[in-house]
Amino acid sequence: MSQEAAVLFDLDAEGIATITLNRPAVRNPISDAEVIEALLDVLGRIEADMNVRVAILTGAGSAFSSGGNLKSMGEAGGLNDPLPAQTRRNYRHGIQRLPLAFEALEVPVVAAVNGPAIGAGCDLACMCDLRIAGESARFAESFVKVGLIPGDGGAWLLPRVVGFSKACEMALTGDAIDAAEALACGLVSSVVPDGDLLDAAGALARRIAANPPHVVRMTKRLLRLAWRGDLGSVLDTSAAMQASAHATEDHKEAVAAMLAKRKPVFTGR
Repeated sequence: MSQEAAVLFDLDAEGIATITLNRPAVRNPISDAEVIEALLDVLGRIEADMNVRVAILTGAGSAFSSGGNLKSMGEAGGLNDPLPAQTRRNYRHGIQRLPLAFEALEVPVVAAVNGPAIGAGCDLACMCDLRIAGESARFAESFVKVGLIPGDGGAWLLPRVVGFSKACEMALTGDAIDAAEALACGLVSSVVPDGDLLDAAGALARRIAANPPHVVRMTKRLLRLAWRGDLGSVLDTSAAMQASAHATEDHKEAVAAMLAKRKPVFTGR
């Protein structure tokens, strides 16, 4: 992709994809149609490519994402419209496609939050499966501050990440929390110096990518199902997935390597 692209994509030899929101001058908003379409395109490419084992999502410049582009929302083609019914349609066919795409994606995604993650930017981080933050990261479910509600799925996402009470505090006050508080409430799993963020995200991604790729994808799907499903459904799906996992060459290789006390070599078969 060119440097002018709204979203950059890179895939290394280890199967680790890096997705970079690339509008640093305006702090990487995600509500514009071209950004949404670019993100959906990249997620589609990742889902279709069995060589991708894990993805990292980050922002160019000093911000992860400022969320909605308030300046463009009222313009032609923006989310807002003089006709409320059209605004509803714009959300349904625009930014609300992102949480559905992340939910359906089998590849694990690590959010490397390199600065402010505000409004829809905070929700974008919650769409990912794992989150780590640089020390300068800030998170705010700040829609109420601009007279809006979390229109991109944040009311579903945030309580599942930080719990209902903390989600209410964040959404009803709109106040920002720093990286240390984000760690304390479980919004992120670790905080590292800003200069070490991408290295830390890469190290985490490599730990995931070192495992059998099909089993990693199934495990993510199972965790997502368990997040929203009932125990019976999870057990049924677990049994079916386990039958498939037992039949893989990677499972046989893992057992053989463990017995031989050597490092396994996983091929994705």
